[in-house]
This record gives sequence, structure tokens and C-alpha cells, in this order.
Amino acid sequence: MSLFGNIGRVFAGTANIDFEALWKKSIVISLGLVIASTALVATRGLNLSIDFEGGTIWRVPAESSLSVADVRGAAPELDTARIQEVGGDEGSVDEFNVQVSTDVTNLGEVRDALAEVAGVDSDAIGQDSIGPTWGNQITNSAVRALVIFGIVVAIYLAVTLEGKMAIAALSAVVHDLIITAGVYSLTGLEVSPSTVIALLTILGYSLYDTVVVFDKIKENESSPLVNFDEYGKLVSHSMNQVVARSINTTITTVLPVASMLIVGSLVLRASSLAGFSLALFIGLILGTYSSIFFASPILVWLRKVLPSEKEQDQVERKRAQRRGTKSGSSRKSSSDGVGMIAPKARKNKS
Repeated sequence: MSLFGNIGRVFAGTANIDFEALWKKSIVISLGLVIASTALVATRGLNLSIDFEGGTIWRVPAESSLSVADVRGAAPELDTARIQEVGGDEGSVDEFNVQVSTDVTNLGEVRDALAEVAGVDSDAIGQDSIGPTWGNQITNSAVRALVIFGIVVAIYLAVTLEGKMAIAALSAVVHDLIITAGVYSLTGLEVSPSTVIALLTILGYSLYDTVVVFDKIKENESSPLVNFDEYGKLVSHSMNQVVARSINTTITTVLPVASMLIVGSLVLRASSLAGFSLALFIGLILGTYSSIFFASPILVWLRKVLPSEKEQDQVERKRAQRRGTKSGSSRKSSSDGVGMIAPKARKNKS
């Protein structure tokens, strides 16, 4: 059954999509995106903000004739500087943010050169400096937050669901992180502490979506009314039951984030807002995609290669329950049949 040809049945909860066939394609797509994103980050790197790298940033007032080339040519130390235009009303440029690394030590001279190019006094140019120690602390805090987040989530999922589901869910989280980093590397958007906050937010959303899917799988797995000989078919059946909920939740969440992204990048030209909303936008879409097309096939694969005695016992108990249900139905039918014949025989005898 085609996924796009049955949208109405998907939202009605009556679809019967063969997710097992789709997973063969989605895994290839996911691995391709992960490899491409890893290559981008390795070759192009990430545009880390001054909070992570340390250094100095100047805010240079923009005159009508001032350009990025003029700012860069003000001093030799600015040849490798990051220069960003800060927009104002009607697409105009209000100022230039000029960022250099901690290697630049003659800050006063560079500031004076920028003032001369801009045609203003040195006091009119704002300056902020962050040392390398502070940048390292911010970086370590971000990494520590992600590690603690992963450990706590793994323990929670392993206790409430099962260990294989925890591994599959965290694999989806890593999948989302790598692809998001690849998009940031490709676009060159700045990675700031607000971006890290956005990433933690969307990781929570991604896990929520995955837990909803896995919880339905566990429910169907323990129910004697759901009869599938293969675990993959059981997971596919469970996906059909919750896919509409995942799509609806994603649409209602993505729409306001998309408006924030458009307003922040095109109207306000605020790079910090654009970077924050882009992380949310990518993460929300990836979270839904990975819960359906990455975490679920990973779980099926783990069940095949790492079967446990507990899972086998659960399958046998479920089969026994089904056999008992069928036997009970047969006995009930037989007794009902006898009860119907007896009154008729007494009537003929009289």
C-alpha cells in the first residue's frame, strides 16, 4: 500500500502501510545523510560562536557606503575574521559584527583601524572579549549536558520499556544530532549556547515521539488479541496505529517554529533567532522521521540479532493465551449448540 496514496486512511487510523518495505529505503537514506553530515563537519567544521571559541567581537556602525570588503581591509588581522551584517529596517545594514580569535592581541590598534574605516570615533565601536578559558567551560558544559541527558534517558527507557528500545531510541538521537550538525556546517549558521538549548529541546521531543511508538509496540506485544508471527510485522502494525498522532503533533509544532524562522532570518535578520529556530525546525522534523523510519527498524534488527530468553518466553505465553482463547471459544460454541437442540427434541416428543 502506498504511503502517499492513503493519507485519508492514515489520519483515520485505518491504514495498513507496509513499513517493513519502507524501512529498507529509509535506512539507506539515513545512513547516507549521516555519512554526508559527518563529512561536512569534518571538512568544513562548525561556525562556533565566540562563547565557545573565545576571542573578541567588535560592533561597527554601518555607513551607507561601508561594505564587508572595506571592514576586512581595515587591518591585516581581519583577513580571517568572521564578519556578519546585522540588519535593520527594510533590509538595510545597521552594523557589522567583526569577530577575531584569541590570537589577535593588538586589540586597540584594530579597533582604531575599524573606527577610521567607518568614519566614527573609537568609542562608538562596541567591544566584547571572552577568554579561551570561558570558551572551554561553555564547551565542556554543553558536552556534559548532552552526556548526562543520554545516560538518564538510557536508564529510564531500559527500566520502563526494555534495553533494546533504549539502544534504538538513543541511536535515533545520535542520528538526529549528526544530521543537524551537518545542516549547520552546510549553511554556515553560527552555533551558540542558544543552539545547544534548542538541541536539548528537540532531543526531548524526539524521544517523546519514539517512546509513544515503543509503548504501543509493548502494548501490542503483550496483548493476546494481536497475532503476528514476526516481530517486524508487529512493529509495522503498531506504527499504523500511532503514525497519525505523530504527524499531527509534528505539524502543529512545526508551524509556529517555521514562522519564527522566517521572521527571524528574513524580516529581522537576527542570526541568533534564525539559528535557534533552525535547530528547532530541523530537530522536530528529524525527530518524527527517526522515530518511525530509523528507531523502529533498529529495534527490529536488535530483536533479530540479540534474542533473549525473556522475550522468547513472552512469545510462548502469548501463543498459549491465544490457544486458550480459541479453545474456550470452541467449547462455548459447542455448549450453546446443545442448549439450542434440547428444547426442540422435547417439543417433538410431546
